[in-house]
Amino acid sequence: MAEAIFWTCLALPAFAWLGYPLLLVLVGPFCRRPVLPAPIPLHVSVVIAAHNEARHIKAKLRNLLAQRVELASLQVVVASDGCSDGTVALASSLDDPRILVLDLPRQGKNDTLNTAVAHCHGEVLVFTDADVQWLDGTFAALLAPFADPQVGATGGNMVIPLSGKGLSYGEALYRRQEAWLRRLEQRAGCCVSADGALQALRRALYQPIPARVNDDFFISTCAPVAGMQVAYVDQARAVDYGTEGAGRQFSRRQRVTVGGLISLKARRRLLDPFRHGLYAVALISHKLIRRLAPVLLLPLLLSNLLLLDAGSFYRLALLAQVLAYAVALAGLLDRGQRLPRPFRLAAFVLVTAAGMSLGLWHFLRGRSYAQWAPDQTR
Repeated sequence: MAEAIFWTCLALPAFAWLGYPLLLVLVGPFCRRPVLPAPIPLHVSVVIAAHNEARHIKAKLRNLLAQRVELASLQVVVASDGCSDGTVALASSLDDPRILVLDLPRQGKNDTLNTAVAHCHGEVLVFTDADVQWLDGTFAALLAPFADPQVGATGGNMVIPLSGKGLSYGEALYRRQEAWLRRLEQRAGCCVSADGALQALRRALYQPIPARVNDDFFISTCAPVAGMQVAYVDQARAVDYGTEGAGRQFSRRQRVTVGGLISLKARRRLLDPFRHGLYAVALISHKLIRRLAPVLLLPLLLSNLLLLDAGSFYRLALLAQVLAYAVALAGLLDRGQRLPRPFRLAAFVLVTAAGMSLGLWHFLRGRSYAQWAPDQTR
């Protein structure tokens, strides 16, 4: 029994992190990649849900309006979710007829987005966050795939600079790995979802976002629900700066995991390979197995302890695990950041695994997070 547990706990993460990318590499060359015509100017509505974003909102709007992109029309909807810090006044101060500011009561991000979309008149909806900056050319790149009638949603690349500070170093590497995986999924035609700071959706596909789900996942999966594709656009890039502190990183992973599992439950029909083919395999591998993988670390360690007399391989495996945990703990305790970067990377993995494990536990107990507080996880 211990041996079966050990190998199961080892095999599932190995498939999620190695086997699944290999599958995409093998499948990619056989998938359709159409030659797109020149993009047609679109009527576009950009939605920014904001809760106390006075520090960022003006810079965000100027960054957005400075993008060079050919559009039939542009509408920018800033939806305040009970802001109390001057966000509404600052957004209104730009006095641009393309900007619509909604001063809404505190109701949570998902309801705020639903209200904002009800005021949108564009044929394509673009969703972004107040605290991220788009690089030049991002707007045009994000819209270009809509020239393909099979594309219902698009997403871009969230970039975190490799500063090497705190746990953001590990988060930056994680983002790079995510971008690499999404490039593989794009080649295979099975990109599963998009990041909420940089995504677009055909207006006709939009479904009201239920409470408790992760808004970015639910919005982008409106496309595969309608039998259309999500396109990953690597050239569309936004800059974020990650989360430095262990406490905030832990809280962020916990909340994202709970919301992600609730979202998968809401979209469980997409997990059927007989109906959705390779997309379902990608969704199970990318969003389900990878979320469950951290929970397997503890049974992996415990089963390994029971197998110490079963051969030298198991003794070496236990030694590797103990060393990995020691490096991670040293990285967490290194407040002065004197240790090399791999220690901070190991600390990031440990905090992420712990946050995701607790998130799974909260999901199983029926706990969720109704409100959002961006400052708590930055």
